[in-house]
Formats: sequence, structure tokens, C-alpha cells
Amino acid sequence: MAVGFASTWWTPIPKKDADGSRLRVGRLTKAHGLKGAIKIELYTDDPDRRFIPGAVFHLQVPEVSAWFGKSIELLELKWFNSHPVAFFRDVTDRTTAESMIKAILLVDEDPNEQQEDDAWYDHQLVGLTVLRDNQEIGKVIRVEHLPAQDLLVVDTVNGEVLVPFVKAIVPSVDIAAGVLIITPPLGLFESAPDDEQVEPDAGGIHEQPSGEPHTTS
Repeated sequence: MAVGFASTWWTPIPKKDADGSRLRVGRLTKAHGLKGAIKIELYTDDPDRRFIPGAVFHLQVPEVSAWFGKSIELLELKWFNSHPVAFFRDVTDRTTAESMIKAILLVDEDPNEQQEDDAWYDHQLVGLTVLRDNQEIGKVIRVEHLPAQDLLVVDTVNGEVLVPFVKAIVPSVDIAAGVLIITPPLGLFESAPDDEQVEPDAGGIHEQPSGEPHTTS
């Protein structure tokens, strides 16, 4: 599930659904092959714990879907070319698999599950006030989960800004205080002045360190 603070990545842990009683741990994205297998976009960094044979997932789909209100049981999760592919009970052909595409996989939240240090649910991050140099610059309105890293979407007076959720840029998250501190590189929230130029030295152009990314949930 979550990786500790000393790891390379911050870790938002699985999203809560709208009523707050279930966690979003994945999304079905594409049928794989002819025997009902389906590729998954994971919302957890601990698939070995969430996606075990026998695990049951509630499906979040439109009411018009034949899968509305239903659950599915995982038979096996395999990896093909670094992509997770799931096999579910009674899903045995491509047509059935394609009817489930875009479904969100939900699991019941375990109230006894201990949240690891420096890991957050998406709903805990959304709404946090974003501070830069002790000045409020916006609020987190959602978290985008990408293959390489997570992005915080910050609503500012100038529109939405995507902030990589990495330790070098987001050094502090204080859920109790409702704030998140950022130290963004120049250009993330504004352009550099025209008269500021980066001059190459004898060894070449200076590169700005990017910082190591934190891992996702």
C-alpha cells in the first residue's frame, strides 16, 4: 500500500468513493486477448495485497450498465510488459471484458487498517491550502495518478497548476493544520523574467536538479 517517508516518493493511498465507505483501488482500461482478461490502471502501490486471488471488488459504473450494482471476484493478476492484467471469475471472453471497460474497482474500507506514515488518501489531500513562502497560493482540488508519478492539481487565481507530488517540491504535508507546503522550481507557477538568462559555462549548460520522485499508491 504505502511507502514510508524515507522512500523516494510521497504516497497517496487509494481514493475514497463519493460516499466515503469504499476505496477506489483501480480502473479497468482495456480488454486483453480473447479469454476475458482486462488491463488495469492501479490506484494502489501494493497490488500484491489488494489484488489477491479471491479478492472481491465492487464495480462503479453508470446505472445503465449491465454491471451496475454488481461485484466481481479476482482469479489472478498477471503482468504483461509491465502492465497489470486481471482475470475475473465468469469473465471468460473478450465481449464480456469489453462491457466492463472504464469500471472503477472499489473495496470496502477496513476501519482497523492502519495508515502508514507519510501516506494519504486522496480525499485527505483535496482541500488542503497550498503555501509557498508562508503565502497562500491556492488549494488542492484533486490528485491525478499517472504512471510515472502523482500530480496535485492546485486551483490558483491564474487557473489550475499541476504540481508533481515529489518530496523536492512538496516537502511538508500537515493534514491536521490543513496545509501543504511547496517549494516549486521557477516557472511552475510563473515564467522567469525576460532579463534572467541561464548562461552556459565552459562545461555546458547548467541543469536544474529535478529531485527524485516519490512512489504512488
